[in-house]
Amino acid sequence: MTATFETVSSGRTPSPVEPLPHQLLAVLGQHRMATTSQLHDLLRPGAARQTVSTPLNKLRRDGLVDYTVLPQSNRSRAWYLTGEGARLVRDFPALRGRPPYPITSATAASLKTPHTLTVVRTHLAFVADARRRGDEHGHLDWTPEVSHPLSDGEKIITDALMHYTVIGEDQRTKLRAFVEVDRTTMSSERLASKLIEYARLWSYEPQPVGRQRSRQPVVPGAVWLRWYPVFPRVLFVLTGASRYVLGNRISDLQAMVAQHPLVGTLARQVPLGAAALDDLELRGPTGDVWVPLAGGEPRPWTEL
Repeated sequence: MTATFETVSSGRTPSPVEPLPHQLLAVLGQHRMATTSQLHDLLRPGAARQTVSTPLNKLRRDGLVDYTVLPQSNRSRAWYLTGEGARLVRDFPALRGRPPYPITSATAASLKTPHTLTVVRTHLAFVADARRRGDEHGHLDWTPEVSHPLSDGEKIITDALMHYTVIGEDQRTKLRAFVEVDRTTMSSERLASKLIEYARLWSYEPQPVGRQRSRQPVVPGAVWLRWYPVFPRVLFVLTGASRYVLGNRISDLQAMVAQHPLVGTLARQVPLGAAALDDLELRGPTGDVWVPLAGGEPRPWTEL
């Protein structure tokens, strides 16, 4: 079997050799927060719920995790690392270099739950689809809050960077995507302006200032080449409003592609798409649910 590298994947799927408590800590270190149900679906979908809840409660007694109760949820719990848990996972090989950002209280956790849990919900749609298809996309193949520098000292923070490997009959195709999760909490114009930021990242080439202090040669070209052999596709996942409102927001994203010169150039080189989260969960991300922002009929995200 040959491999086609659209991007290089660094994630891996859960191993039976790795203890479940270790996996739970790693997931909470990676995703910041997740409900008991989400952790169950991500790590042990075929097992009884107690398989996950029992070690979570043990980790809480050990002072490594805690939870906040979600409002109007029949007392569902959203779990997160304590300061001690965050210090512990810093040494996990899969999380090296990942800022811990410990949550200091249940009140602080409650402020983060709506967006954070929606991002995890989006991840789970891709995980479930990969399992059905036999593709590779596991619990550490989704990294929230990834930051990249832009010009003038600015930076872009994407909601998640996704690693995904499509398994074909005779090849493995490794994909990456920047994922923006929109809960309709910002204006449609502000959402569409995210495309300008991605276009700036795609085109940004830092200029050397003065004498280079490092003995290592400077690699010319766009800054994103430091991390990716191919610029990741950009996916917008929308939720939190009616179909009519979500459709208008997708239309505004398409208008930005059509009207902004730099974004239009990006769209000719990088796949850009938008879809409703409900459709991802109902039909799967590889269903014909993604609207290409450069125009065309809905299609799977892998075919944008």
